[in-house]
Order: sequence, then C-alpha cells, then structure tokens
Amino acid sequence: MTAFIIGQMTIENRDWMEAYFAEIPDVVARHQGSFSVRGGNPTRMEGEAALPDAAFVIRFPDRAHAEAFWSCDDFQRLAKLRRSGSSLNAILVDGTQ
Repeated sequence: MTAFIIGQMTIENRDWMEAYFAEIPDVVARHQGSFSVRGGNPTRMEGEAALPDAAFVIRFPDRAHAEAFWSCDDFQRLAKLRRSGSSLNAILVDGTQ
C-alpha cells in the first residue's frame, strides 16, 4: 500500500537550504519516493495552529520504503543540516491504494 510522509516546516534561517535541496531529491528517489508537494505558500483552510513556512508530501510505494528513507544515513545527515535552521513536524500515513 502506498505511504506518504507529510511534513510542515518552520524556517528560522535559510543557510542550510541550498545544500539540503541540492541533495534531497536524489535521496528520496533512491528509496523510490517522489515529491507530490514541495514548497511554500500554505493557506489556512481550518484550525488555529500556526501555519508552517513550507510543507511537503513525499509518496513511497509502501511504508517499508518510507521508513528506510527516513532512517538512511544520507537522509539523517541532511536532516541534521536542516535542523540547523528549521523545525519540522512530520508524519507517515498510509495511502488509499
């Protein structure tokens, strides 16, 4: 069953972004993932939680691929870089098919 990692990011500084975004698409692709959403301009539709600066949705063939991506050394190295200037809330969910 398809799985998705959904994230909401708050950006404190942009020093990390060029290096991170130069590599993250390839790391995702190596785990058979693809970005369905990657970017900014979130608009509130409902609720009162603070809006993130950016959001993403990454599609994977299944949970095993998503979990392997999240735990791989390449992603963890990039995540450490990302954390130097942002905070992230991310969840893993199953798709409908």
